[in-house]
Amino acid sequence: MRIIETERLILRPFRKGDAADLFAYLNAPTATCFLELKLADLAAAETEVEKRARDAGSVAICLKQTGQVIGDLFGGGEDEEDDGTTSVGWNLNPRFSGKGYAFEAARALFDHLFRDMGFRRLYAYVEDHNTSSQRLCEKLGMRREGLFIEFISFTRDAAGDPIYENTMQYAILRREWISAAPKP
Repeated sequence: MRIIETERLILRPFRKGDAADLFAYLNAPTATCFLELKLADLAAAETEVEKRARDAGSVAICLKQTGQVIGDLFGGGEDEEDDGTTSVGWNLNPRFSGKGYAFEAARALFDHLFRDMGFRRLYAYVEDHNTSSQRLCEKLGMRREGLFIEFISFTRDAAGDPIYENTMQYAILRREWISAAPKP
């Protein structure tokens, strides 16, 4: 992925030196869908950064002024579908939420995936209780295409049984983005 600059952010591949910033928000993920990414220590974060650095679909969200990694995006990696469709998502350090960074970063990624990479369709899965991600999808012009009841489990109850979550799918087509989305 090429480096993308927005008004306040730089989107770039992960690189050595990002481990402490990644650990700052993945030592205790707030969204249940990211619980499996929980990092135990800085060494685990360094291993995760090395893995992400090799993944073309993994993007670090950095503050332009300081270079600090405040979150990440994914989409458009090598393992994507052959029909021009890719899954997208975001994970922001909670210390930086509520400032419009997720929208600014996702908007720039969407524009890159549609205009530069030629994707036809982007989609995102969002748990029904994650209202902030639902609002972000809608602000990005994505439509809610469906609700999957008890779709996936990220946690277990006291007896060890899976707790299944309802998950929404949002999507947007390139022609919709090109005709309606605000440009970064």
